[in-house]
Amino acid sequence: MGSAKLLAAAGAATLLSLSSAFAADLRLPPPPPIPEFGGWYLRGDIGMSNQRFSGLEHPDFASAASFAFVDKGGFDSGMIYGLGVGYQFSSWLRFDVRGEYRGSVGFHALDHFDNGGTFNANSYTGSKSEWVVLANAYLDLGTWWSITPFIGAGIGAADISIAHFRDDNIIAGGGGWAPSGQQTNLAWALYAGAAYRVTPGFTVELAYRYLNMGDGKTGVLQNLDPTFVSGNPLAPMTFNNIYSHDIMLGMRWMLEPEPVYQPPLVRKG
Repeated sequence: MGSAKLLAAAGAATLLSLSSAFAADLRLPPPPPIPEFGGWYLRGDIGMSNQRFSGLEHPDFASAASFAFVDKGGFDSGMIYGLGVGYQFSSWLRFDVRGEYRGSVGFHALDHFDNGGTFNANSYTGSKSEWVVLANAYLDLGTWWSITPFIGAGIGAADISIAHFRDDNIIAGGGGWAPSGQQTNLAWALYAGAAYRVTPGFTVELAYRYLNMGDGKTGVLQNLDPTFVSGNPLAPMTFNNIYSHDIMLGMRWMLEPEPVYQPPLVRKG
């Protein structure tokens, strides 16, 4: 009986040892963390502008008696087209650089003044367009049902072109014009919007943007009457402090697909 018990105990110990070894052989390492976000992306944007400015400025305005703007002027709405590249640092921070063309829009304004005891008025027309480059940073504020609200800010440069500028004084049968002018300024922007993650590699977003682009200028303003001599130095017409309230639809494509965890093969035997 004693030897039988010893053999049974030895057999049980052997089976337990083999079972432990086999279990150790099948033990899998813990899966690595899978990043939900991260990597480089391309983006494209299309939008509409709603532009404003602080007013027209020219030295001759100060010399006109009783000069005032009936309508200080405004711009038509125009299309915005943009491309960019960015990097998603984490689930809450991303950065991109965007270049865009802001399509040509019309401009209209109207003033009145005392022209030697006679009431006169000038009707101003022209067009404006821009190239804008911005470096932007965004804070993503959490994700619910694949929707991520965000805020952001950007800084860069705006190259503003003013073209086809006309100054028509219909009452006096006169007026002026200016050749195209171009000016590059510091530009800055503020963003607020929401993004929807369609797939792990594709996201669409809808955003509001405030964009400040600085002043725009025509070429030197000329009188249609070549014999007219202004009491002030020849100067361009200045559009002070141009800014815009934009609505933007954007798309982002990840260049680095997210890794998919593959468990290692289980060794047998």
